[in-house]
Amino acid sequence: MSPSITDSMVKAAIDAVASEHATTEEKIEMLIELAQGFQKQPKTQHDFENVNNLCHASLILYNEAQELCGEDYLLLKAKAKVGIAGTLQAIPSSQVDLLLQAKIEYEEALPVLQQLGTDVEVAEAQMNLGLVLQSLANFGRVKIGESIAMYQEALRVFGWEDFPQEYAILHNNIAIACLSNASQEHLQHALAVKSFETALSHLNMIEHPKEYAMLQNNLGNAWQYLPSSHPVENSLRAVKAYQEALKVRNPHDTPLEYANTISNLANALSNIPDDLEKAELGNLNNLLQAQKYYQESLAIFTQNQQLEQAEMISQILSDIHREITLISSMK
Repeated sequence: MSPSITDSMVKAAIDAVASEHATTEEKIEMLIELAQGFQKQPKTQHDFENVNNLCHASLILYNEAQELCGEDYLLLKAKAKVGIAGTLQAIPSSQVDLLLQAKIEYEEALPVLQQLGTDVEVAEAQMNLGLVLQSLANFGRVKIGESIAMYQEALRVFGWEDFPQEYAILHNNIAIACLSNASQEHLQHALAVKSFETALSHLNMIEHPKEYAMLQNNLGNAWQYLPSSHPVENSLRAVKAYQEALKVRNPHDTPLEYANTISNLANALSNIPDDLEKAELGNLNNLLQAQKYYQESLAIFTQNQQLEQAEMISQILSDIHREITLISSMK
């Protein structure tokens, strides 16, 4: 994004603040609205300079709003803090120090929101704080249970009837957080499966297709990697979940999501015997089907410049090709 566009937007914010016809409260609201406008501008995944420019502009405006609030407009100040935290989260490759600052902003804003804001504003902040805590847990800076607890607090407001999208995302995040918890691995995997299934018991494919597919895909992952003495049965459950996701995801409308699911499906199939009653006969047919899915996902990832995923799939295909060749030579 050219500097002139950023400069003109910041100038517009300054002009709004200087307006003689606006009250202090109106000026603060203008600044927050302009900052939110930067956050909502289209961003491309690989255009880090563009994203950084937008985030920098947002932070300037949110900080201006916060300064103007002083101690007289506590609710607006809390909203500005939430905006700052969200912007810090959006900075590409967020470092620990930015995440820690976002955590502070959310934690300072929440008591005010709980006292003066709406339930939805509180739940949104809790949901996003949960994401920050989850990221910090990956760096070993907090316990993953803190993230899960925050998501559960947000669920007090974001029920499935009125907020199906948030409900699905929260259960998805809870499950992923459980899966990342190395302690009591079997229990955590079981809790993840339960979280996915709880959400799916309320959301259906017709009314909430995107959320349904996301949950089914991730439920498949949970089943596939669930520590168990019955790995084949779990792989079969995973296949069923992926097939449900594929009722929504397709190569035309959601190519990357589709490629992700079929590669997950391929991995599950490669671990299932062709004949469950005669497992000793091997799984050549399932390996061949897995190979087709991997080849299709490789083409999609390559076409969409997802080079890391493409490289990973290429390596898996090489391994599968060797395995198929070996099995075929023994027949």
